[in-house]
Amino acid sequence: MGNVLVFAEHQHHKFAKTTLVAIAAGKAAAGGGDCYAAVLGKGIDDLAAEIAEYGVKKVFAVDDPALEHYTADAHAAALAQLVKEKGIETVVATATAVGKDLLPRLAALLGAGMASEVVAFNADGTMERPMYAGNVLATVAIEGLPKVVSVRATAFDPATKGTKGEVEKVAATIDGAAKNTKFVSYNEIKSDRPVLTEARIVVSGGRALKSGENFKTVLEPLVDALGAAMGASRAAVDAGYVPNDLQVGQTGKVVAPQLYIAVGISGAIQHLAGMKDSKIIVAINKDEEAPIFQVSDFGLVADLFKAVPEMVEEVKKLK
Repeated sequence: MGNVLVFAEHQHHKFAKTTLVAIAAGKAAAGGGDCYAAVLGKGIDDLAAEIAEYGVKKVFAVDDPALEHYTADAHAAALAQLVKEKGIETVVATATAVGKDLLPRLAALLGAGMASEVVAFNADGTMERPMYAGNVLATVAIEGLPKVVSVRATAFDPATKGTKGEVEKVAATIDGAAKNTKFVSYNEIKSDRPVLTEARIVVSGGRALKSGENFKTVLEPLVDALGAAMGASRAAVDAGYVPNDLQVGQTGKVVAPQLYIAVGISGAIQHLAGMKDSKIIVAINKDEEAPIFQVSDFGLVADLFKAVPEMVEEVKKLK
């Protein structure tokens, strides 16, 4: 695909695992070509130096007060300018909340074609992306240059440190609509548990838990005993048991932990789309016909209200 520019997303002045996934995907997209990274923000010299250690040829550091906080218009304008100035052929970012917000705007500013949630790059320049809740893999191609591509966070292993690239400071001209957007506040739910999309173990609950109180009294002890992140099915979220930032599935978060435990989740196709790439899947459901058992490595047909407390006791004994 020629040269590739990776948007290196950061929050709270740190790179998440999803940014290293984007770097790995960018290298895969470049084939034998050059892979660059772009870090946008204010006071980002240390971030640019850090990401330069992951085997990219060069890091473009765009340091501007207008980029201190993420706003779609300002970041898209700065990135579009960088793509044009440096003759970039393909832009890659992970399909995080920010990536999904930023890349379509960037593609519009560049008049570029875009492919989303890509899971593989082929030698002939085509890409693979899931469709129909992940039941079909489509082979797609983007005509013309530049190209804009978001990649699925679970499809690539995070990049590891390699040859250190150089850092080049680049000035941005941010005006027009981008200047009219003002960052007001950033609200997030604080938790001592691991981040859902980055956790090694995820324990998810479904509608069979029957109430938000049962998420606290039945599921949370297992989550905490395992040092896991908590997830939920859409049915549990729609019923108001838990907030929607815990939702795993086609319209929620896509996760691929080492261990995924589905408790009281029937396994609708939309939920499977968000977790079926997990390394080991354990399902607990009293309905032996539940579709979740078709994708699980280990299945327990049991009443979750009896089985989960027993699991908690066993985990505590092992500790």
